[in-house]
Amino acid sequence: MNYKLALTILLAGSSFAAFAQDAKPEDTEVWSPEVKVVTPGKTTADAPSDAIILFDGKNLDEWSSADDNSKPAKWTVGKGIVTVNKKEGGIVTKRKFNNYQLHIEWQVPKNITGSGQARGNSGVFLASIGKGDAGYELQVLDSYQNKTYVNGQAGSIYKQFAPLANPIKQPGEWQTYDVIWTAPTFNEDGSVKTTAHVTVFFNGVLVQNNTELLGPTQYIGKPHYVKHGAAPIYLQSHGDPSEPDSFRNIWIREL
Repeated sequence: MNYKLALTILLAGSSFAAFAQDAKPEDTEVWSPEVKVVTPGKTTADAPSDAIILFDGKNLDEWSSADDNSKPAKWTVGKGIVTVNKKEGGIVTKRKFNNYQLHIEWQVPKNITGSGQARGNSGVFLASIGKGDAGYELQVLDSYQNKTYVNGQAGSIYKQFAPLANPIKQPGEWQTYDVIWTAPTFNEDGSVKTTAHVTVFFNGVLVQNNTELLGPTQYIGKPHYVKHGAAPIYLQSHGDPSEPDSFRNIWIREL
């Protein structure tokens, strides 16, 4: 070994040893600001103390018609659930959000019929940025022994990314999505500053792992970003004969 190099290593080692002797555990302790206290629910499905309850099984006060935001949402509420009303179209939250944690439970009918995409098709649009099905769609579909394109099955970011697994339960059972949504940001000129990312647990199984989205959902063609700000969450009425899907226990935590 070169003498100068050996001497340099020796001196560096001595300096590190001296620093380690002088260092104290409290040098790397952070005491402030204190972390906000949040009271968790009794189970992971229950809303924590800082959550906004979007649907508590009683009414749709937090929602409006997606076709006309000035009109109330007219899906059917009863027995603690809300069921798609195909005649009324989709529903959208009155509030707008940027980054958040979302919990939502959904169910396709036990006697579901149809196949492929025509089998309990709906969607949770994580940010609705225009009329109709404009936004970033987390697919809702009966994917239990139901073959379709993989980036269109339940747990997919529709027409972009297939889920990492298919943990769906049988029709008639309740399914759960737990979502971490990071909204995109834009420069003044409309160019993308940071892209959207999403993490999804489907019935407790990780199916989207900090997935970087290519833009809002496009049924035909490649997705691309369009500048927008905070946006509502949209629940889709797909209009298939195999509907109606139902939802319950919807809450959100802004991040």
